[in-house]
Order: sequence, then C-alpha cells, then structure tokens
Amino acid sequence: MNQHRSKTKSQVWVLENSQVRSRLDQLATEEPLEIRLTSPQKTVAVTMRTPGADFELAAGFLYSEGVVRHRDDIQRISYCVDANRDGQQRYNIVNVALREELTPDLQPLERHFFTTSACGICGKASLEALRLRGCPVMSDSLEVSTEVIYSLSEQLRSAQSVFSTTGGIHAAGLFNTQGELLSLQEDVGRHNALDKLVGSALLTNQLPLSDRIVMVSGRSSFEILQKCLMARVPIVCAVSAPSSLAVTLAREFGITLVGFLRGKRFNVYSGKERISSLCDHG
Repeated sequence: MNQHRSKTKSQVWVLENSQVRSRLDQLATEEPLEIRLTSPQKTVAVTMRTPGADFELAAGFLYSEGVVRHRDDIQRISYCVDANRDGQQRYNIVNVALREELTPDLQPLERHFFTTSACGICGKASLEALRLRGCPVMSDSLEVSTEVIYSLSEQLRSAQSVFSTTGGIHAAGLFNTQGELLSLQEDVGRHNALDKLVGSALLTNQLPLSDRIVMVSGRSSFEILQKCLMARVPIVCAVSAPSSLAVTLAREFGITLVGFLRGKRFNVYSGKERISSLCDHG
C-alpha cells in the first residue's frame, strides 16, 4: 500500500486530565474509487476505500462477483487518463479491460452504484444466489493445529503498519497452514481489504486458496464469507463475532469459521473438524 496516500494529517485537540493541547494526528485516508469496464464501457461499482492496491481491489471485486474466473480474463488494469487535463492520471478511477472473447453477465452488478467503506462492495445477500453459481462444498482434508490458530491475531495486528499510526483501518491477512503470514492488505473497509487480498492472489496466479487461512480484523459478515468461498478459502478467522448469515453460509458450504480470536481463545462456529484438537469432540 502507498503509505503516503493511505494516511492523511489532521489537527486535533486532546483533552487529558482537564488539560488541552493541540497536535497533528494521522488519519486513515478515505476516498472514492470507481471501477469501470472498458468493453462494454460501464461503471460497475463505486466504493469508499483507502488508496493503495487499487488494481488488486478491482480484480478481487470482479472475481468475487463472478465477472472474471481466471487471471487471463483480465487483459489490462490501468488508471483513467483525463484527456482534458493534459493526459493526467485520475487515481480514483480504475479501468479494467477484459478478454475480448469474454461476455460476462453484468446484470448482478446493477446494485453497485455507490457503497460506503463500512459496507464495502457488498455481495449478494442471498444463499440461493451462491447455490445458483454452483459453488461446491469445501473439501475437509485440510487440518491445522490450535497453536497455529492462536498465533494469527497477533501476527495480523503486528503487521498492520497503517493501523499502528491511525488506529482506524481494517486488515485481511493470508496465512499458510503453518501459521506463516504470506500477504496482508489494509483498508478502511474490511470488504475492500479482502478484495485486495483476493485480487492480489488472482493477479499472481495463486487461486484457488484451498490450502490457506484468511484472518480479518473486526467481524465476519456474509459478504466476507462469500468472498472467501469464491476464492475457495477453507478456514476463515476473525477478531470479532460473525453474523448469523455468515454462520449459515459457512455451515452450508463447509467453511471453518472462527470468531473472537484473541490471544489463546476463540470460538468455532463451523467446521471444527479442521482444527486438530477439536476433531474428536461432539
């Protein structure tokens, strides 16, 4: 992530023990990003995001929505060039050129006119939609130790460089089954952070993520689980609670869902058979 653009300075007044002082504070930058397809020419989404990894965000969004399925479906990703401003790049508009032979169904994207960073670019709030996409149930062959799960939250927190100075940004981390942090993305929207993570994997030909673990800050929602399902992530962990629909999705499609992962404590809502010390418990 571009550290300069991801943070913005602001003057604040601090009240402490009845004493007032002024200082400069660092805020997580929040700006709109418009995602456009070049053929057909169409804006498919506008989201409030933290600048940085914009191409990965666009690629991850298009993948999670089923517009693209393979790295080769994307020919080129670029920032928009404004002909009226001496060819200057507009860093809040990303153009995506798809493979010429690709004719994606864009009707499901009609709902993506504008979303807030709190919501992210939300997926279909319907399990039936995922069934119609033909998403298969996850294989349960993967197994990890409790100690690996314990290690994830501190690793995620320690690697959050923008959070350490702003205190106001989400993260999504990708881990292997030994608990090694492979990749991390930050954004004011937790859904955007995950799209950046998945998009990075897509653009580097690492999908599917069938032998990986994803850890997100905050809570796990239906949209978080949907994006992980599309990327074939078998184990999803979160610092806070899951929503009821997230649990329903995880159970239906065989995802291990862990919540309230803090230090050496966590809850398992689905797929306990993938965690070695829980395999024999009813």
